Amino acid sequence: MPSLKDLRVRINSVKSTRKITSAMKMVAAAKLRRAQEQAEAARPFAERMERMLASLAGALSSPTDAPAMLAGTGSDRVQLLIVATADRGLCGAFNSSIVREARRQIRALLADGKTVKILCVGRKGRDLLRREFGSMIVDTITDFARPRLSYDTAARIAERVSAMFFAGEFDVAKIVYNRFRSAITQIVTVQQLIPFSPPAAAAGGQAAGGQATGGQASGGPQALYEYEPDEEQILDGLLPRNLAVQIYRALLENNASEHGARMTAMDNATRNASDMIGKLTLVYNRSRQAAITKELIEIISGAEAL
Repeated sequence: MPSLKDLRVRINSVKSTRKITSAMKMVAAAKLRRAQEQAEAARPFAERMERMLASLAGALSSPTDAPAMLAGTGSDRVQLLIVATADRGLCGAFNSSIVREARRQIRALLADGKTVKILCVGRKGRDLLRREFGSMIVDTITDFARPRLSYDTAARIAERVSAMFFAGEFDVAKIVYNRFRSAITQIVTVQQLIPFSPPAAAAGGQAAGGQATGGQASGGPQALYEYEPDEEQILDGLLPRNLAVQIYRALLENNASEHGARMTAMDNATRNASDMIGKLTLVYNRSRQAAITKELIEIISGAEAL
């Protein structure tokens, strides 16, 4: 049995840990509200952008004239998987759930004979995938949310992905991230970015724990539009912008999910620390009482011996 001093040191150590987890919980809760508002505000814009592009793609007079980011390369042999995680841990299963789905996607593609390249957005994705798939990681983007997450960051990532595509480095690009539902629920989502997948097709795809969020096409009557200039020129300008918008939306969803997961994890850690302090205090009091009783018995026994 540990000594009374060891128990006091352990209790003080757990109390210090509880202060840290409690402070981290409050910080995450403060950041969560703003992150949630940003993620929810970005959803209608991203979904509307996809529906508009789907309408433009459907109005093309000649599919052979479609831009490369819409028509693709005609092959799916080389696939780029963008794994969006966080730079930090202490957020429960947030990072591990994304990496678990990424591993499942990679293994399925490799089993089909595809070549896989990985672009990690966030240190944790790189750290968790490096041991098994280190040779497939082409680059890692870190500190993308410092000092704050902005559209410019997503635009730079989109430019990097576009440059790789037009250089012929891959045929299909997908992103894996966590879609925010609530502070305790995040849905792992896989979304195809290149070639552009219409919302109706994307909505049918399943990811681990939820549906791929490519936006859903309306089931009602569709409006007819006349485009000027022609659809090909508009798509040439909108497809790269849509890539940046979808990446920005994924990063915002990830940001809100990370803060929600961290708040929940730190709340659980604080509760567990309080429970541990209670148990250690009980053991300490019992040990102290036993030590006092033992000393009294020794004193009384010594007095009787005299």
